Amino acid sequence: MINVFIDGSAGTTGLRIRGMLEQRADVALITLPEEARKDTGARKEAFSRADVVFLCLPDDAAREAAALVENKKTIVIDASTAHRTDPAWTYGFPELSEKHREAIANSKRIANPGCYASGFIALVYPLVSAGIAPPDYPFVCHAVSGYSGAGKKGIAEYEAKDRPASLDTPRLYALGQQHKHLPEMKAVCGLTRTPVFDPYVCDYYCGMTVTVPLFTDLLNKNMSPAALERLYREHYAGQRFVRVGKEESGYIAADTLNGTNCLEILVNGNDERILLTARLDNLGKGASGAAIQNMNIALGLDEGVSL
Repeated sequence: MINVFIDGSAGTTGLRIRGMLEQRADVALITLPEEARKDTGARKEAFSRADVVFLCLPDDAAREAAALVENKKTIVIDASTAHRTDPAWTYGFPELSEKHREAIANSKRIANPGCYASGFIALVYPLVSAGIAPPDYPFVCHAVSGYSGAGKKGIAEYEAKDRPASLDTPRLYALGQQHKHLPEMKAVCGLTRTPVFDPYVCDYYCGMTVTVPLFTDLLNKNMSPAALERLYREHYAGQRFVRVGKEESGYIAADTLNGTNCLEILVNGNDERILLTARLDNLGKGASGAAIQNMNIALGLDEGVSL
C-alpha cells in the first residue's frame, strides 16, 4: 500500500489529485482533521508516515513544508513554483527526453511543471535541443487559460453573481513581464534570452492553448511546417501523453483536452511564419495529472495509472 499525504488538499490542484487517488486500491490517503490542517506538528507527523507527499501550496509555504520532510526516502512532488529551477530538485516533465524520465524515476524531490510552462517547453525544448533554434532566439509566447488557473480567489471572483463586466472578456496580465513561469521556461529550454510572455485569463473554467510564433529566417535551419511537424513526431514518438495532431476546423479551441492528461502539439502557418501551439488541460497535464504521472514513474509503476 502506498501512503500518500497531500499538503494543501483544499486547493484546486490538491482536490483533483485527491479525487484521482481516492479511486485507487493501491493508495491509502493520510488525512488530517480540519483543525489540524495548518498545524506544523500534525503535518510533520503525516509527512513521516507518507511514502509520497504532494505539496499544493504557495511558494513560501512549499519551501517550509519541504524542509519538514525529514525522511529522505519519501517522494516529495511540489506543485508550486518554489523548486522548479532548483538544481537539487528534478523537473517533472518525463516526455522531454530519456534523461528527464530517468531522473524522475530515480528522484525523491520532483518539481511539477507549471501549466503555461508545460506548453511552452513542449514546443521550444525540441527546437533548441536539436539546434534548430538558437538559445538567444527572441521567442514570444501567447497563451489563454480558463479561470481555474487563477486559484481559489480568482475562481470565486469569476463565479460571483455580482462580478464586474470586465470578467466577461479575455484579460491580459503579467504586464511587467515577470510571470512566475518564465524562469522555468528559460532554464529548462536552455535559453539565454527571456521570452516575451502574454498570458490571458478567460471566462471559461479550464483548458488552455500556448502558442509560439516563429520567423523561419531567424532559425539556424530554415524549416517548413511539415518539417517541424515531423520533428515533433520524432521527438515525442512513443509518448503516451504528448501527441502531434491536426486541427481541421480552422480554429484551435482551448478546452478540447479537458479531463485528460494529454498535451497536443499543432503546427500551422507557412514557410516564412509558423505558429506552434500546445493545447492541454491546465488542471490535467498542466497540474494534477502531471503530478500523478510523476508519482507513478518515481514509484516504478505504469505512468498511466489513474490517468
